[in-house]
Amino acid sequence: MIKYPNGQAFEPVAQLKHEQFVKAKQQKVVFGHRGMALEDEINSSNEYYRNHDTAVVYKKPTPVQIVHVDYPKRAKAVIKEAYFRQPSTTDYNGVYQGRYLDFEAKETKNKRSFPLKNFHQHQIDHFKRCLKQQGICFVLVKFVAWERVFLYPATKLITAWEAQQQGGAKSIQLTEFEHHGYEIKYAIHPILPYIQAVEQLLDYLKESN
Repeated sequence: MIKYPNGQAFEPVAQLKHEQFVKAKQQKVVFGHRGMALEDEINSSNEYYRNHDTAVVYKKPTPVQIVHVDYPKRAKAVIKEAYFRQPSTTDYNGVYQGRYLDFEAKETKNKRSFPLKNFHQHQIDHFKRCLKQQGICFVLVKFVAWERVFLYPATKLITAWEAQQQGGAKSIQLTEFEHHGYEIKYAIHPILPYIQAVEQLLDYLKESN
């Protein structure tokens, strides 16, 4: 090893540049997604999956009835009043290897639990109907404080929801997601590779049948 007079090791410039590049690339993988909302992460990942013929999944449009529109300029229109036509069901649906996917995306700033009040009865009923048709149903939950995302099966959510109605817990603990969910690790392409977690869920369903 070659050293400078002060004892510091000498490293060729090319080697230093290579190591700096590797370090920067690693940091991009770990920190590049920070600040993004879960919905943006999913939308970006869905675009990647569609472009690579992996899965076809889209965010569902929200049905809105426009009541009043202003035209302050000839080429522009401003919606002043609108109403939801009907309660929304879930955020996303699509198909993966011949299987229907239907899921909801939620975030929480809570560090240890996810409040069930973030869901509504009509969403639970929708999951039940899809499950009866052999659909693959789940929720993607992001614990923002920890930058951790889990795929949690709809069957588990329904159980927690019904227990709540009988006086049970009003939230799902982080430890429950860790034990019965599937954690999704951030990557580059796609940024949120949730299809890997879907595969794990499919394997579980095959084993349990």
